[in-house]
Amino acid sequence: MINLTQREIKGKYKRTVLGQAWSLVNPIAIMAMYAVVFAFVLKARPEAGDPSGLDVFALWLASALLPWMFFNNVVVTGMGSIVGNANLIQKVYFPRETLVLSNSMSWLFTFAIEMAVLVLATLLFGGEPLLTLPVTIVLMALLAAFATGIAFLLAVANVYFRDTQHFVGIAMQLWFYATPIVYPVSLVADAHPTIATIYRINPMERFSEAFRNTMYDGRLPSLGTMAYVVVVSLGVLCLGYVVFRRREGRLAEEL
Repeated sequence: MINLTQREIKGKYKRTVLGQAWSLVNPIAIMAMYAVVFAFVLKARPEAGDPSGLDVFALWLASALLPWMFFNNVVVTGMGSIVGNANLIQKVYFPRETLVLSNSMSWLFTFAIEMAVLVLATLLFGGEPLLTLPVTIVLMALLAAFATGIAFLLAVANVYFRDTQHFVGIAMQLWFYATPIVYPVSLVADAHPTIATIYRINPMERFSEAFRNTMYDGRLPSLGTMAYVVVVSLGVLCLGYVVFRRREGRLAEEL
């Protein structure tokens, strides 16, 4: 598990000049692009942090965008972790789930670096993310569990149906814009109250809200939101692991 995780971490930016610095450059570039489009062009104006009083669009955006990027990376790359290691699987037996788990752990390492930088940036602008940092760490672990559970399911599906990766690419784009990450949820709630209720079923909407509560607002998420993400995350992880284990014995043959 440790060796595979180290391999994933080192292999991401192998033979690049910036190395692990790309884990910061990529999110910053994406946030800058979204900030220009939604803050300056579309004039999206989220409310100031409560009670932090922060009114910085980039920090508000990063608080939900970084968790989404982590989730997307774990799901998309985890889906291909079995097919991508076909030669290794066919040569020697080892617990196949370690391929999915090591992929998640490598992205969690990158996610931790990005969140540490966000904490420092929030402190510089007068926020107080350290007060709720323990809850943020718990949310990171829960999000990793949720993403890994989905990756387990998709990794098996991708072995049997190679079209899975193409469908997932489209689905992740739709999921991204169906989650209030680059726009405030108030835009939906004010215009379509019924749709806003449906939004609450989306686990990533709850995660986005929770991370913004701890990082941007400087307060704890509601008990309802925390209970929801705990139940969904652990439930999806258990479901994904059980399905993966049941299909694990035939993976080498199907590859």
